[in-house]
Amino acid sequence: MLEIEDLWVSVGSRTVLKGVNLSIPEDEVHVLFGPNGSGKSTLIYTILGFKGYKVTKGRITFKGVDITHMPINERVKLGLGVAFQKPPVMKGVKLIDVLNAVGKTFNRKIDVERILRDVELDSDFLRRDLNRGFSGGESKKAEVVQLVAMNPDFLILDEPDSGVDVENVERLGRIIDRQLRGKAGLIITHQGFILKYIDVDLAHVMISGEIVCSGDPDRTLSQILSMGYGWCEKCKGLRRKL
Repeated sequence: MLEIEDLWVSVGSRTVLKGVNLSIPEDEVHVLFGPNGSGKSTLIYTILGFKGYKVTKGRITFKGVDITHMPINERVKLGLGVAFQKPPVMKGVKLIDVLNAVGKTFNRKIDVERILRDVELDSDFLRRDLNRGFSGGESKKAEVVQLVAMNPDFLILDEPDSGVDVENVERLGRIIDRQLRGKAGLIITHQGFILKYIDVDLAHVMISGEIVCSGDPDRTLSQILSMGYGWCEKCKGLRRKL
């Protein structure tokens, strides 16, 4: 469903992504680990087509369509959806306004009450300014509500457990797992705590703008937690020598 081939990306004068290759088939969910500053967010913004992220080499294909230089709105209409690590606070814009806009954009009726039940978010949040005064968990739930309303074929979740208290990580993880069933997706995470509750097919590790290894999610996470990303740096250096 998503194919990234030899992707090089610059932000300003700095090359951030260096020859990234990533393939995610239909009905598979992958996780991308990496320390802060490794290029994970740059990869997300490039997949989505944000300005300022210049593809200097390589290609991004989604559902067989080359989207490398496609506008953001066209990528979204093809079926890409994202939940951001730090959802924006939007004064004067209610969550219900966003959901109504989603319905208009995709020309379908949104079953708001059902979505709220699925995501376990109180209906009071519909009339509040989006993410204004929301806790970390509430903001993440509001992001998932918007994703469910969009019903994308491919879900990108950027640090879904960031800013979420321990009591709500399990709840949020199980909600996300339900929404991912039958879909493809990419979860970006630094520490991976939420993966205890989400079924993931394959893990990748990004170091300094390169994917240095791929493998079993549980084993990869266990290795990172026990030895840190320094272990991944050594793997990267070994690969270069080979």
